[in-house]
Amino acid sequence: MPSFVGAIDNGTTSSRFLIFDDKGGLVIGHQLEYRQIFPHPGWVEQDPMDILNSVVSCIDEALRKFGMQGHKIKDLKGIGITNQRETAVVWDRTTGQPLHNAVVWSDTRTTDVVHRLSESSDKGSDAVKAICGLPLTTYFSAVKLRWLLENSSDVKNAHENGNLMFGTVDSWLIYNLTGGVHGGAHVTDVTNASRTMLMDIQTLQWSDKCLEFFGVHANILPEIKPSSSLFGKIKCSQLEDLQGLPIAGCLGDQQAALVGQRCFHVGEAKNTYGTGCFMVFNTGNEIIPSSNGLLTTVGYQFEGEPAAYALEGSIAVAGSAVKWLRDNMGIIKSTEEINDLAAGVKDNGGVVFVTAFSGLFAPYWRPDVRGSILGLSQHTTKHHLARATLEATCFQTRAILDAMNSDSGKPLKALRVDGGLSNSDICMQLQADILGIEVSRPQMRESTALGAATAAGVHLNIGMWEGGFKAFTERLSESKEVLQRFTPKTTEKEREEQYQLWQRAIEQSLSLSS
Repeated sequence: MPSFVGAIDNGTTSSRFLIFDDKGGLVIGHQLEYRQIFPHPGWVEQDPMDILNSVVSCIDEALRKFGMQGHKIKDLKGIGITNQRETAVVWDRTTGQPLHNAVVWSDTRTTDVVHRLSESSDKGSDAVKAICGLPLTTYFSAVKLRWLLENSSDVKNAHENGNLMFGTVDSWLIYNLTGGVHGGAHVTDVTNASRTMLMDIQTLQWSDKCLEFFGVHANILPEIKPSSSLFGKIKCSQLEDLQGLPIAGCLGDQQAALVGQRCFHVGEAKNTYGTGCFMVFNTGNEIIPSSNGLLTTVGYQFEGEPAAYALEGSIAVAGSAVKWLRDNMGIIKSTEEINDLAAGVKDNGGVVFVTAFSGLFAPYWRPDVRGSILGLSQHTTKHHLARATLEATCFQTRAILDAMNSDSGKPLKALRVDGGLSNSDICMQLQADILGIEVSRPQMRESTALGAATAAGVHLNIGMWEGGFKAFTERLSESKEVLQRFTPKTTEKEREEQYQLWQRAIEQSLSLSS
């Protein structure tokens, strides 16, 4: 009998539900965008109910398509979840209702909170870095939670009377899918917990010192579990056909892509080009503190196995810059158009686009910086701007790669890629040209959802995942994967000249904000 695994993939701007067969092949899926809320400049919010409803609708529609293909829902053996990380959700324990809109990972309203917390410690922005692996910045969940406690009376009161529940988006979804106020599970996995600034990355448990530092009560937090384990069973009135189905995998989206890209060995790395861009480098069982502005984080943990750690470089704006050209500037009508525009010129014509709409993340960590376009002239056309938009992500990836090579002492020889922008041949060729190494794109490009399905499949012990994590990875090493490879077409001199142009643009942007 065939077996299938579902994957909920909640991204920053849309939700999806994909169904994979027990060989890891994509069978069917459905995707829905949901509302983004921008109350003030730099503020980014989402309605938690919009997130939940979009997921339920995607599941319903994907199952309908699945049935039309002749498959039976009873052959769906379980579900994995992957989600946008760091986004903070708060809800009431007695009603199950949100107490505030979710504060999204790219939101920068917490700049003053970060500054105040940094000043309260003699270690500055590294106040709790030795415990959680992360510097104080607007990016992570704990500072968003601190802001909510200080600025929302509903959240503050619920915290004080013991009715507050907090979690990242995975916790919110699992809670509701497993029953909500009627016994829903309040859980998360090690990868999502590692992005809150509240977890000790060595013990993989909530840290009393971090909780004290941020002024957070432990009773509001979810239970931390391995990425591949039983998180609960579906008990949702809107999903009658799936009652009792196990949720058996959960990872933050970038760690899910690491798993989906099969980066299970030390020194392997992937780069996901989505709304933002995130490079994750597997460091194995070793925790490597970064000296170059990178993040030390948990890569994944399969049940019964030690956690695998990673170094990560995060870029706030990637695909969202393309959407900015479309939605705000009207330069393109569809995101795909940027490829033809960028291909219409042989270079950027001296134009550099610093896409700092939410400040600059790794390795700069300057939330105060704003976007800028430099090098404009009468010669500049929309073609140059399109090319500079793609190059912005590629140059920032180069800065992160340089930092990773320095931290790890093991220079990367090839970069595996996935995500929306990775579908652009010209962007991936630009990336290879700017990095000076091979860029490899898998034929199966749903890496993030596949990672969630893999975590679930290993726990469920079915198909290609049968026999546990070690048996699964051993079989992978014996198989061949189809990859499209982009090799550098530039000389080292050309690469360095272009990168120096980018670095000068960064220096000018930083000086404007200082």
